[in-house]
Amino acid sequence: MPIGWQKSSYSGEAANCVGVAAPTPDVIKIRESDAPDVILTATPAALGVFIRAAKAGHFDQLNNS
Repeated sequence: MPIGWQKSSYSGEAANCVGVAAPTPDVIKIRESDAPDVILTATPAALGVFIRAAKAGHFDQLNNS
């Protein structure tokens, strides 16, 4: 069964965007349009924890090198 990917509404017509799919109620899949074959899979609960941590600034000091 094909996965129904949804693009972020903030992307507009841009090529660089995030896609999200929920093929089952207990699985969330995320991919970036520049590397569509690289897919992050998480449960809704784990993704919620990650999003809350990001919003709280827990990853702001990570080094990009």
